[in-house]
Amino acid sequence: MNARLVPNATEKSISGQVNYQFEVLNAIDTIAIDAIKMDFTNVKINGKSINFKNTTKKLQLFEGFKKGKNTLTFTYTATPKQTLYFIGEGEDLQIWTQGQGKYTSHWLPSFDDVNEKVIFNLSIAFDTSFEVLSNGKLDGTTVYPPLSYPNIIWHYQMTKPMSSYLVMMTIGKFAKQTTKTKSGTPLEFYLDQKDVDKFETTYQYTTQIFDFFEQEIGVKYPWEIYRQVPVRDFLYSGMENTTATIFAQDFVVDKIGFNDKTYINVNAHELAHQWFGNLITAETGKHHWLQEGFATYYALLAEKELFGDDHFQWELYEMAERLQQNSKTDTIPLLNEKASSLTFYQKGAWALHYLRETIGAANFQKAVKNYLKKYSFKNVNTDDFLTEVKAVSSFDTAAFKHIWLEQSGFEVNQALALLRKNKFMTSYLELVELQSKPFSEKKTTLENLLKSDAFYPLKEEVVFQLAEVPFEEKEALLTIALDGNNVKVRQAIARIMVEIPIPFQSPYESLLEDASYITKEIALGTLWNLFPEKQVDYLNQSKDWIGFNDKNLRILWLTLALMTKDYQNENKVQFYDELMSYSSPKFESSIRQNALTNLLFLNPNDHNILKNLVNATTHHKWQFTLFARNQIRELIKTERHKKYFEEMLPNLNAAEQSQLKRLLEN
Repeated sequence: MNARLVPNATEKSISGQVNYQFEVLNAIDTIAIDAIKMDFTNVKINGKSINFKNTTKKLQLFEGFKKGKNTLTFTYTATPKQTLYFIGEGEDLQIWTQGQGKYTSHWLPSFDDVNEKVIFNLSIAFDTSFEVLSNGKLDGTTVYPPLSYPNIIWHYQMTKPMSSYLVMMTIGKFAKQTTKTKSGTPLEFYLDQKDVDKFETTYQYTTQIFDFFEQEIGVKYPWEIYRQVPVRDFLYSGMENTTATIFAQDFVVDKIGFNDKTYINVNAHELAHQWFGNLITAETGKHHWLQEGFATYYALLAEKELFGDDHFQWELYEMAERLQQNSKTDTIPLLNEKASSLTFYQKGAWALHYLRETIGAANFQKAVKNYLKKYSFKNVNTDDFLTEVKAVSSFDTAAFKHIWLEQSGFEVNQALALLRKNKFMTSYLELVELQSKPFSEKKTTLENLLKSDAFYPLKEEVVFQLAEVPFEEKEALLTIALDGNNVKVRQAIARIMVEIPIPFQSPYESLLEDASYITKEIALGTLWNLFPEKQVDYLNQSKDWIGFNDKNLRILWLTLALMTKDYQNENKVQFYDELMSYSSPKFESSIRQNALTNLLFLNPNDHNILKNLVNATTHHKWQFTLFARNQIRELIKTERHKKYFEEMLPNLNAAEQSQLKRLLEN
């Protein structure tokens, strides 16, 4: 495909001129291109206008083509309800796509079948003051006549085929940094122009991860360039579009935020997909684990390379805990298109870990390398992979397939046996077994662990086991834990202290200075609640805090400032207005949800809050709309709020009315 596209931010639409070059191998009566609610004109095959059918789901072609090579050209317009998103306006405008799960055919006439692979070359016309990104290498820009909006065309070119769900477009006001990998692949990093000071912390270790993957996988990165860009209100953590990953703005962090939340795992996961998913693609959803399980496992292997084996084993253990818990209710096996995300991602990763540990890392690497080389730019199923495993070992792939892939549940005993090979994990599991023991019997053991240089999860677990111990008995151990200055261990103390005795007030207050936005949030809320006489001091100390991208600390501060008697009374209206503004459509959903939660606690009868809550039900991000719907369902259980919402209906727009009516009727 060669396409020239023009996104229209005002109309939230897209139009384009498309040229498909295709070959007819055998006699066929109809060629269909997936196209959801699009209008077509100037449809030609081999230069001649033809009759066609537009079903509103497909463009159907039934004349004009011949056996052998053909050319199809047409012009189209679309106003997508999903897959292509327009966020913000003016200088804050972002336009981005998300094809997986929603299908590229909503904004670009293409193929929803992942087995149909295409070389996509997109030329995109837009305002020159914005950055325009797509798949492949940028092959220059040209002036778009006439010299008016849009006035520049960005030309992107691919050289290899891919499935349509991996096509992307992103437009925004982005800053850019570049580097190269050991093998010479250009890397491009983008951030919102307001976040230029966060390049280093957001993209930390990216080059090392890339170099590690090429070495570990044994197959050179299969594309010509790799770029990454964060966008606001993205639907998921990240999306591995070929050569161009889009990820959520919430992973853009500063030095303090980096201690709580990093892009590292998502970064590695999406990069691993460039091999597992993009270079080779599962034939059907049944084999989805070949993409998500592999990407999840290789991301763990990258973290092992960066942070060591103890970290790797700890991540595996936490996955095993989730899988064991999930298996109590989830009966759908891994090799099933209806399996849960947890199963596809984390059980898939565990299945690969069991396999790698059993046949050996060298054999595993050889099998994966052969598998990727044999099926490059093609589609695969589970048996294709297991055949390559069988070729390098005497491993019983049939038993593995039955136990790990075709049965529900989680192989707890096999997982524990592997985890116990690691000294740290053995110590941790032994420590967990002490949970039910009286404090007097384990005090010395706990104290020695806190004083040791043990990996932090051991010390965290010690702190958690102190939660129900009387303060007088545990004070000395808490002091040792605090003095260790480990951010995670100190955060565990913040979490367990529901009451803070006066002798421990000052030590606990030191948590307000920690390089952790999570610790600061917990500590500020706890101290403000337990020590009313010092509320003003705590607020003054934290008045300039902002926190993560979701403004967790600023929103907490505004809430506490409004609740504190006689604190800056002259500014309370301003505080309330600021908090209210964060609940409005001007901000990202994570900010809005934080603000709405606190506003509903402060003043659930404010009609402006309720109106913003209704607006949230029309958002494109399902997690946010679910939150809003659940809040409204709770509120309308009272007659007062039900009446508020009913009176609001006539003044809402059509989308808001539709959502609210449905909630009121149900």
